[in-house]
Amino acid sequence: MAKVLMKGNEAVAEAAIRSGCRHYFGYPITPQTEIAEYMAKRMPKVGGLCLQAESEISAINMVMGAASAGVRAMTSSSSPGISLKCEGISYIAGCDLPCLILNVQRGGPGLGGIQPAQSDYWQATKAMGHGDLHLIVLAPSSVQEMASLANKAFDLADKYRMPAMLLADGALGQMMEPVDLDGIKAPEAVCKPWATCGHDGKRKKNITNSLYINPDDLEKTVIERFARYETVKANEIMYEEYLTEDADIVVVAYGITARICRSAVAMARAQGVKVGLFRPITLWPYPYEALGRLADTASRFIVSELNMGQMIDDVKIAINCRRPVDFCGRTGGVLLTPEEILNAILGGKK
Repeated sequence: MAKVLMKGNEAVAEAAIRSGCRHYFGYPITPQTEIAEYMAKRMPKVGGLCLQAESEISAINMVMGAASAGVRAMTSSSSPGISLKCEGISYIAGCDLPCLILNVQRGGPGLGGIQPAQSDYWQATKAMGHGDLHLIVLAPSSVQEMASLANKAFDLADKYRMPAMLLADGALGQMMEPVDLDGIKAPEAVCKPWATCGHDGKRKKNITNSLYINPDDLEKTVIERFARYETVKANEIMYEEYLTEDADIVVVAYGITARICRSAVAMARAQGVKVGLFRPITLWPYPYEALGRLADTASRFIVSELNMGQMIDDVKIAINCRRPVDFCGRTGGVLLTPEEILNAILGGKK
């Protein structure tokens, strides 16, 4: 196993290439511009295409065109840039096309700032574009996971014919850690009979479409799509637990914040406090059932995020409001410290 020291942005770009992505369309925005820079250098060497579009809107529509042809395609941006892509993402979902979308989050709303944040949770999991739709949303917490979950996201997107999002943040994008890329490989050639590519007159032509004039046809299509979403929920939920077996207090966090919380949990355990960490890896589908089970033994939950508490409702739903749910977070691009989380843990200890 050979490890290399890489930035998170570089790791996800290299992982995408190794996963078989040969079409990248993007537009520069801090703190993810290194992805486009990396792709511009590497793609020509592997027979791929890296194109800086004239806007985020153009980039996402180029992804739709490439994905329609059956190739693995990707775009990346940061918070306000993702907002510009939302209409195109809805079209991609409406056309049942697989692709990878990476959001290296920064503070908001508006242009906000360029520091790390997690304030796009609602957007990614609840309202990524108009209409009835979902994206598969994966939240890495390390540079290694920036790579491995990018590979996973491509596979899931192809498997279920739907867009997948890697929801990262500026800290993960910019930090450097050792990464093992040896296990990241492109799959065997996958037949995509729906793709709008050449057919030499051997089959009926395929059409990519999200427009349905007849409302009954549209309703039927959406219902069928949501049946597929239920299959995703049944088979693809991912999460991690740390010291939850005997935990009286459970901290719920994802991404970079989960790493900070892990340190706080260890500090609290050293003081004799029975506390554990639950980390959702799939933010959609959310691990409601697994988290809900912890309410059978824990007496209190703490949600920790780099926002104003966007995941609180999902935690309350998961535990059916059986236990109190507190919040410990920072926003605007300010990172939490382990000491702040520890204070939140100890503040509710009786």
